[in-house]
Amino acid sequence: MARRLSPVGLDFVDSAPVRLVFVREVSAPPEAVFRALADDVTGWPQWFTAVTLCRPTGGGAGREVRLKGGTRFEESILAADAPERYTYRVDETNAPGLRALVEEWRLTPTDNDNDTGAGSGTRVQWTFAMDGVAPLRGALRIGRAGLGRAFRDAVTALDRRLAAAKA
Repeated sequence: MARRLSPVGLDFVDSAPVRLVFVREVSAPPEAVFRALADDVTGWPQWFTAVTLCRPTGGGAGREVRLKGGTRFEESILAADAPERYTYRVDETNAPGLRALVEEWRLTPTDNDNDTGAGSGTRVQWTFAMDGVAPLRGALRIGRAGLGRAFRDAVTALDRRLAAAKA
């Protein structure tokens, strides 16, 4: 059964009781990474293995997301500031114990080829900001390494996908 979560705003990214922040650099430019995050929503399952379905809803104002294991999210896009930021809030979920969840992707250009000075990559920062019942907050803190590994693997796969599309 789906439950409605608190309709928190962008400020929740900085004020959430649990904030997990992960960073990875990729060779793709910020514009390409942003397009993959915000425009190619249906492509998420091809690079983020935990995601089995991702589709836009509400004319692009929201998303429906399904994860392996059966977790479902109905989300609202809070910010789509190309090519720097993509932020969404979970409005409804079947995940127990959640009260509020916002995820933010920040993209910053980097020079990823210091030997030649050529190329502009991206520093990808993902913030997972949530509130939930105490056992869930504790479990998430303990599971930080696994969530970080999922992020690292997803962003690496996304970078490979973008490089292949460019070739």
